[in-house]
Amino acid sequence: MDKQQWKEQLQTELQDNILQFWIDHTIDNEHGGFIGGIDQNLVTNSKADKGLVLNARILWTFASAHRLYPSNEYLKMAERAYDYLLSHFLDREHGGLFWMVDYLGKPVQDKKQVYGQAFVIYALAEYHRATGHKEALDLAVELYRLLEKYSYDSEYKGYIEALSRDWKQTGDLSLSDKDLNEKKSMNTHLHVLEAYTNLYRVWKTPELKHSLAELIEVTLDHIIDPENARFWLFFDEAWQVKSHHISYGHDIEGSWLLVEAAEVLGEQALLERVKQTATAMAEAVYAGGIDKDGGIWNEADENGLTDTNKDWWPQAEAMVGFYNAYQMTGDNKFRSAAAHSWEFIQSYIVDKKNGEWYWGVDSEGKPLAREPKVSPWKCPYHNSRACLEMLERLGH
Repeated sequence: MDKQQWKEQLQTELQDNILQFWIDHTIDNEHGGFIGGIDQNLVTNSKADKGLVLNARILWTFASAHRLYPSNEYLKMAERAYDYLLSHFLDREHGGLFWMVDYLGKPVQDKKQVYGQAFVIYALAEYHRATGHKEALDLAVELYRLLEKYSYDSEYKGYIEALSRDWKQTGDLSLSDKDLNEKKSMNTHLHVLEAYTNLYRVWKTPELKHSLAELIEVTLDHIIDPENARFWLFFDEAWQVKSHHISYGHDIEGSWLLVEAAEVLGEQALLERVKQTATAMAEAVYAGGIDKDGGIWNEADENGLTDTNKDWWPQAEAMVGFYNAYQMTGDNKFRSAAAHSWEFIQSYIVDKKNGEWYWGVDSEGKPLAREPKVSPWKCPYHNSRACLEMLERLGH
């Protein structure tokens, strides 16, 4: 596939399908903000809880889209998400944002999940990048300082998963019912890294530079298995590994997010170390994670595949991650793998009937019909970001 054709397909998918779906179907005109749940057949659950991650990701998506393709429609979506975060998720008593509110915007889970705070920092920094909005940047900085004050582990480094509403220790640490209830996880650290990277683009201070550099080093030293070039997923506070599952989607996503973080940080020696590791991670997913149809599987362990479904988000991240590996190495097998990821997405993941993307497909390539189209976890971020990233990398 030539570059121009790829760019045209990406832009059409981004603007005419993904972004338009969220504009057309997800605005909650009755209760404010965005609808928390829509099923595969576009049946709306108007009383679904509204997740912090969904709201923050909508803000990031439309701010980022507006930055590349200035549009009043995209700006209005970003403003709506921003206003709803401040009106209903922001904890004005203790700082930070609630994890979940009900359909009326009242808190139903008020713990401070660090993963959620990170996505808000990521989104606010992007909103500031797109619009110059000063209050958004101030809030992002305030959240950064709250995480450093309460979640940062000064003994072992890294960040504790979750805290109570008033930032005290809690036994309720896990991100979802699929996650272990452990003090630290790869997933939270990956998205704090992503958040701090985006914040550093617009707020270059010595304190954040130190935090970002240390987080890159923590990832290299504790979170990546040096022997197999993949992420370990869960840890106790002293970085003892608690799980040997392999998440191919996170491995390929992490490979490019690490490079982005080191590039934005701008420390050459660390960047070289990161590029070596990221290339090895992409190699490992290339060697063990791709099915013959070009899609990447969800999960495995040391004995083989444990989840042969292909969810939407690992496919999106594979396209970017493999293309990033191609940019680093010049090895055409990675460009080819990225192109095959895109072809797989177009053939199997894009929902040509109802719009947006399916949650995923099974090993036969059949859509997972019972999974939602919109939920606290089914958001426009992985797929829109993959399109936006590729458009920039292919020469927007």
